[in-house]
Amino acid sequence: MALLGFASVCLLSFHKSLECSSARLPSMSRRELVIERTSRRSGRCRAAVAAEDVGREEVLVPAEAEVEEDVAEYDWREEWYPLYLTEQVPNDAPLGLSVFDKQLVLFRDGDGVLRCFEDRCPHRLAKLSEGQLVDGRLECLYHGWQFAGEGRCVKIPQLPESAKIPRAACVRSYEVRDSQGVVWVWMSDKTPPVNLKLPWFEHYDRPGFQAISSVHELPYDHSILLENLMDPAHVPISHDRTDWSARREEAQPLEFEVTERTARGFAGRWGRPRTRPGQWSFLRFQAPCVLSNDVEQIDKKGEKQYLSALFLCRPTGQGKSMLIARFGASARPGFFKLIPDWFIHQNQCSVFEQDMGFLSSQNEVLVKERRPTRDLYLNLRSSDTWVAEYRKWMDRAGHGMPYHFGHATISPPKEPAVVEQAPVGVVAGMSATFPAKGGVGERHAPNPANRYYRHVVHCKQCRNDLKAFRGWNKALLAAAAAAVGAAILAAGLRAKALLLAAAALFVAGSFACSAAIDLITTNFIRSHRKL
Repeated sequence: MALLGFASVCLLSFHKSLECSSARLPSMSRRELVIERTSRRSGRCRAAVAAEDVGREEVLVPAEAEVEEDVAEYDWREEWYPLYLTEQVPNDAPLGLSVFDKQLVLFRDGDGVLRCFEDRCPHRLAKLSEGQLVDGRLECLYHGWQFAGEGRCVKIPQLPESAKIPRAACVRSYEVRDSQGVVWVWMSDKTPPVNLKLPWFEHYDRPGFQAISSVHELPYDHSILLENLMDPAHVPISHDRTDWSARREEAQPLEFEVTERTARGFAGRWGRPRTRPGQWSFLRFQAPCVLSNDVEQIDKKGEKQYLSALFLCRPTGQGKSMLIARFGASARPGFFKLIPDWFIHQNQCSVFEQDMGFLSSQNEVLVKERRPTRDLYLNLRSSDTWVAEYRKWMDRAGHGMPYHFGHATISPPKEPAVVEQAPVGVVAGMSATFPAKGGVGERHAPNPANRYYRHVVHCKQCRNDLKAFRGWNKALLAAAAAAVGAAILAAGLRAKALLLAAAALFVAGSFACSAAIDLITTNFIRSHRKL
């Protein structure tokens, strides 16, 4: 439970945008900005509002750009990106993934070696992720072209026996690494992989350190996701009594201390002085998409114990992201082993779903307003320090990304975030891309807001448990019907009573299975209550 509670501490919230004139904003100070907004909303003169505003400026994060004199050299391609959990990569089918707008296909060849190609057949541009594996080679299901090794085409069924396979009939290959249970891809096409840039997490290499990991697709940009994950202030409010550690009564001003700023991110510590005085959490953001939040504690034996929340946030396109969430600890209570993975995963899904609505709307506002966050956010020193630091890092490095929304700078997407497609194409493409291919029923139609397609299709454990619960549900219902039938035919009252009691137990087991199925597949719906 302690581990799950710690998980929620690292998820973050939506901040309201200001309704101010874009013509005046760039030349205004933060205090002038607040005065202007308040004056317009209240109808009072600016002088009266300014008189009341004395002293408020000190609680806000400074609005100045604070951009380093030398903008950092940065190229988003010269980086490692987290693709998938190694244990979740299917052995019998290719897996379609993306980094920004680059479409990739990941699979295991005949020797079990991980391979990554561009997800496009050189013949007629069909997606290779919709293909299949034949003798360890990736086959395009359009015309049967097969690719092996480093993307070399080894078979074209339509080619005469005497003809050679054209040299151009090859697929671009990407370097991948399996590191600490995560598959990483090097995106550069001009620089060999830089192993020093491959993230390494010390806690996960400690003897006895245990972690629970899961994959989630989310319908908002990876920068919004990172913002949310590095904001502890929202947890008591957004997740009030829906997670084990969140209570709105514990909302409070937080303490922040930035200890490091570089071209590749920032680091620092934060604490909750009212409820946990003297206890610090250590946060680190590492370009392009890694966030860690660690806690060190001394146990009753005087030994140092570690708690770690690790978030690997891959950009999968405009308005989309994929999260690999890993919650680990050097020591866990014994009863924790009795909690099944599917139950822990559904709790994590609920936490993300609680934030999903306002994070998606925040994404929409940023794309629509096309202004930097300095002009839209009202960041507080006592809650939003990490958010401001992240957007200021975007100011330094965002020029090397496909698009960015920084604290003082902005480079909006050149194309709309949503590209309209024929519905049939969307369903076919999505169902073929997921690792759990086939079996796309009406109940689980492809939908980025649907828990089944955001998590279950990416999790072997949850898929297997879901299949088992459905099988048990049918078997128990059949057993209940058989017990009732036998009770009707039974001659003695005692036999009838025993059979009916058995039928009741079977029905209760069926309800329990149905409840588990709903927990695994059904989105969290917040019940608003009067406080």
